[in-house]
Amino acid sequence: MHRRIRVHILHTNDIHSHFDQMPRIHTVLETLRKYLQGSDEPFFTIDVGDYMDRVRIETEGTNGLANRAIMSATGYQMVTLGNNELLTFSKEELTSLYQDAPFTVLATNVKDLGGKTPSWIKRKSVREVEGCRIGFLGVTISFPTVYELLGWDVEDPFEVLAKEVVKLRQEVDLIVVLSHLGLGHDRRLAELVPEIDVILGSHTHHLLETPEWVGSTMIAAAGKFGEHVGHVTVEMEQGTRRIMGMSARCLPVEKIKADRGIEQKILQYGKSAQYALAKPILQLQEPLPIDWNEESALGNLLADGLLAWMDADCSLVNAGQLLGGLEMGDVSRGRLHEICPHPINPCRMRLSGQSIRLTLEQALVKEFKNRRIKGFGFRGEQLGTINMAGIEATYDLSAPPMERLREVMIKGVPLEDKKRYQVATIDMFTFGVGYLEMEKGEEIEYFLPEFLRDVLAHQLQQKGAIQHSWKRRWHPMK
Repeated sequence: MHRRIRVHILHTNDIHSHFDQMPRIHTVLETLRKYLQGSDEPFFTIDVGDYMDRVRIETEGTNGLANRAIMSATGYQMVTLGNNELLTFSKEELTSLYQDAPFTVLATNVKDLGGKTPSWIKRKSVREVEGCRIGFLGVTISFPTVYELLGWDVEDPFEVLAKEVVKLRQEVDLIVVLSHLGLGHDRRLAELVPEIDVILGSHTHHLLETPEWVGSTMIAAAGKFGEHVGHVTVEMEQGTRRIMGMSARCLPVEKIKADRGIEQKILQYGKSAQYALAKPILQLQEPLPIDWNEESALGNLLADGLLAWMDADCSLVNAGQLLGGLEMGDVSRGRLHEICPHPINPCRMRLSGQSIRLTLEQALVKEFKNRRIKGFGFRGEQLGTINMAGIEATYDLSAPPMERLREVMIKGVPLEDKKRYQVATIDMFTFGVGYLEMEKGEEIEYFLPEFLRDVLAHQLQQKGAIQHSWKRRWHPMK
């Protein structure tokens, strides 16, 4: 008679540098592991990507070393790369972080542009426990145009897994995919590659308190921001390759006691990060304010910076990108990170004059300016009005909404609706978020790896830039 064994997979995903949750996560994982060790039941501890987020000072000021240290201390055995890791860190930074990591980095569909897999990335991991062989694969969502600018070739995950799973099936009893693709793609993946036994999901921040089933494939996911820890249990029969049963649950961490050792480690890295970002880059002789609803000097300065960063006819950026103004006195990179924490990059596009006109009309409508938006890198509160450079607009607020513009000039020449202009802007708009006319841009070029705060830092240090930021671009009718 064959003996049955139970294998446990403890998993997290989309923590996004929520350091406040990490000490509680550690306690949950350590408690589960001690129990399983006492029961002689094998387990794996896994993260499914987007563990790091530069919105937090601990991550920004240490280039992710704080996250790596906490992952190591927490006892992760395998992780995969989320889009946040791949899009907000350079290849050199990721190599430095993961080269000698005490855990396996699984990225089955990630290669260098030259087609090679870096030494610190593993395309698969096969683990044997009590006579049963388990194969692990990891994939991340593909944004090929952007990834290529950072030196990565992120292949189509469905095509890659269709091949890899068939090969892996010959040598293992159980296949687990760490999927940073999103729930909709996970469902599709389970349909297209039914040989997968377990999909650990992420990216769309979905919480599956009970697992989903697509055929014989089980999909599990633990939500977002470290609010839950996932626990998958698989019962297998030794020597027969038979899976006798699978289940999954999610454990909330809110009321769990925080681990003091992890808290201390986070505190130490926080101090190091603050020190690294505290050095002043300039001294302001007067404050630079931001206003989400009206034109402001700091918003104009960001628009000026985008126009200077790229060769374009004009620039457009929403005021909500700046979460606060700059006070008189020293300005540090730490302060710029506080007011502009988003992992949002500059970009350039071709846009029709009509789309520019409609965008400016929307910027004069309260409902647009007050829109609450989430995701796609945005870490702010509301969309805000449009700040611009290279453009001057005259408007009449007494007119009906979307009919308020009286004159728009680009580089001193009247705007032509049918003409296509080079516009310096931000990548968020290209994803259909915020001012929707911007999604119609063509010939889009992304400028990586710099963020908007890097553009702001550069522009602040240019001669005459601060004085020029006070020059008005929006002119009300007299």
